[in-house]
Amino acid sequence: MARPKEFDRDTALQKAVAIFCDHGYDGTSTDELLRGMRISRQSLYDTFGDKRQLYLEALQQYVADSVGEQIRALNSNPSALKGIETALQAFASNAANSSAPGCMGIGATCEFGASDREVTTLIATADKALQSALERRISEGKAAGEIGTDIDVRAAAQFIKATLSGIKVAARGGASADTLRNIAQMAVRSLK
Repeated sequence: MARPKEFDRDTALQKAVAIFCDHGYDGTSTDELLRGMRISRQSLYDTFGDKRQLYLEALQQYVADSVGEQIRALNSNPSALKGIETALQAFASNAANSSAPGCMGIGATCEFGASDREVTTLIATADKALQSALERRISEGKAAGEIGTDIDVRAAAQFIKATLSGIKVAARGGASADTLRNIAQMAVRSLK
């Protein structure tokens, strides 16, 4: 008879996300994962498969949570422009938090580029969801007269996504909270 699990799977997965955020895939050893997740090697294999399967599940969880949070912030205000501003400022504030982990999505893109089909698919799926939400809010802002009529919706959404990535990278490099908020504010101004 199999022993019951002595750990919470979701908690262990969240710990793996934090470890991968800080060290990437190649920079994380299996022993680091076992210590950080507080599980045994057998529990890792029985529950998550190998390190790669754990990484893919952690990445999927991370991008779903991250994009979901960004979309909620985008939709938090009836004003499209204010919703975009809220999303950018919340992202800047979260990135400025020194206890916040690195960005697993950006880390995965930098580490793997387009060389790993499964990683690329996970990132692309999240990217499409965020792109669509941004395009919808930017279109709403144009229709309401909050966003300039000459703004290209698709290009503006791509710019906002690039700004979000830039904020996270700048934060990782030690940029101050004020600097990150200023970057977010400049992106909002570019839409007018």
